[in-house]
Amino acid sequence: MRNEDERGREEARAQGGVRRRRVFYIPGYDPIPPRRYRELYRQEAAAQAAVSGHEITLAPAAGGGRFGWDVAARIEGQRAAARIEVLGWSDIVKGSMAQGILATYGQLIRTATTYIGTGALFRLMRLRKGPVIAALYPVGVLLVQLGLALLAAWLLGRVLAILHPWAAWGGLASVPVVLAAFRRMDGRFYAYYLMHDYAWSARWLGACPPEMEARMAVFGDAIADALQDRCDEVLVVGHSSGAHLAVSVLAGLIREGRVPADGPALSFLSLGQVVPMVSFLPRAWRLRADLAYLSGREELFWLDVTAPGDGCAFALCDPVAVSGVAPPAKRWPLVISAAFTRTLSPARWRSLRWRFFRLHFQYLCAFDRPGDYDYFAITAGPRTLADRFAGRTPSPARIERAVSGYRSVAP
Repeated sequence: MRNEDERGREEARAQGGVRRRRVFYIPGYDPIPPRRYRELYRQEAAAQAAVSGHEITLAPAAGGGRFGWDVAARIEGQRAAARIEVLGWSDIVKGSMAQGILATYGQLIRTATTYIGTGALFRLMRLRKGPVIAALYPVGVLLVQLGLALLAAWLLGRVLAILHPWAAWGGLASVPVVLAAFRRMDGRFYAYYLMHDYAWSARWLGACPPEMEARMAVFGDAIADALQDRCDEVLVVGHSSGAHLAVSVLAGLIREGRVPADGPALSFLSLGQVVPMVSFLPRAWRLRADLAYLSGREELFWLDVTAPGDGCAFALCDPVAVSGVAPPAKRWPLVISAAFTRTLSPARWRSLRWRFFRLHFQYLCAFDRPGDYDYFAITAGPRTLADRFAGRTPSPARIERAVSGYRSVAP
């Protein structure tokens, strides 16, 4: 029976087919626990199934270890199974967000100084204004909140001055109270969250923090183990800032010879990437080197999916080319658009258009007018990523001009 199973997998793999897949999802800068991604997958898979005729069922992953879930599916008339695991770093995110109000305003100054002083901000604006506006948004909101806190202090001081001129200084006591109230309401504004996000990269000028280096080594070990498994495809999905983490993890695995030539197909799907926010910084030597290296490798297939409707991503910007490190023999990524204005119905698009944070996660969700990009067919369907997008031409609207002012790949 085992030999028959192995022959079946070999035949399926030779035809670009998949009977069993291992999927590793690397989230972006996000403090939410991994189980939220499972629930998102469950809900959106059901929604996509209703539109596309898929049959998808989820079950808890057998065994311990990393958080994940098993998927059994019938898609495009064929059955396939997948195990999806979240390579989480939400604990690191939470630690970096554990800042007081005063420290957050200090981050604001350092982050603005970094992006303006290095010239990265102005170069990023030449690519896409959306993510730059998203980067400036927390700065503006936090400054407005500080202004309102100072205004409240001044008004209270005027009232107290009626009692005694020196009592006017008591109005300043209201500043931390007002700022604390704004912070409690950050679930509406996302100003503190986004400030911590951009400060995370700016603090190290694009270099990878030591704690993240250690976590990426764990990610690499998990993927390397899967590449020794008797599955047909190992698919790595990097969303948002998780995309550039995946670039470095995969580049490291290939350099170290940990991708077997006779192993499962290795696929990389980057979604809503924000690579330039890091690669344009002066000390992003490793990331730039990894981008250049990975873009020329035959060991994997790399598909990059963004959409102009996502104001938080560098839509249709080839992350290798715009970083100025594209080698002569560049193969990847294949850059395509999720085209929200076409793949979402007019009513659905109107309901989501101004929900910028939600749109940044649309790549992981159902489309009511799906094109060739279907997250659930990719992660649970019967075809490898390379087979599914074989012959697909890149988006004609992609941006490939080298814009970064820092292009060195070593100190």
